[in-house]
Amino acid sequence: MANKNSITISKEKIRQEGGMVILPLKEYQKLYKRAVPTYYLKGREAEKLDRLVEEGLREYKEGKTVEADSLKDALRIYGSKKNKKG
Repeated sequence: MANKNSITISKEKIRQEGGMVILPLKEYQKLYKRAVPTYYLKGREAEKLDRLVEEGLREYKEGKTVEADSLKDALRIYGSKKNKKG
């Protein structure tokens, strides 16, 4: 009978996954935050991004956006819609 504090992971699973790492949750959260860079835009770059977001929101409200499972699928759908118009 296993101890209530033990974790059992099969050797096969570890081999399939290429290894395992066990970390305290706080340590994982620190690593996660550092893995995703934070960018702060100023000036012209910030204004350009603001306009891009506004345009995207406007297109979303107008129903001009596409729904897809991946970026690849979205680009394919968008391309086919664009080709039909032109």
